[in-house]
Amino acid sequence: MKFFIGIILIFVGFTMVWKTEGWYGFFGSVEWAERHLGTEGGSRLFYKLIGILIIFFGFLLITGLYSGFMEGLVSPLVP
Repeated sequence: MKFFIGIILIFVGFTMVWKTEGWYGFFGSVEWAERHLGTEGGSRLFYKLIGILIIFFGFLLITGLYSGFMEGLVSPLVP
């Protein structure tokens, strides 16, 4: 089941990177991204970065490294 969810995440992330204009047209601009990531293309860059992050987590899920990655990420915060 994790394999199929990972494939879906990779597909969604890929479409966010590849067809950013479609996502931008559907969800609109992100004010925070427009202010901090650039004047005209901040939202588009934001959608691409989110897509790359989704692809990364999809690959982690497929390879079975998701739980180890999350443990390593959260362990310094939890005593």
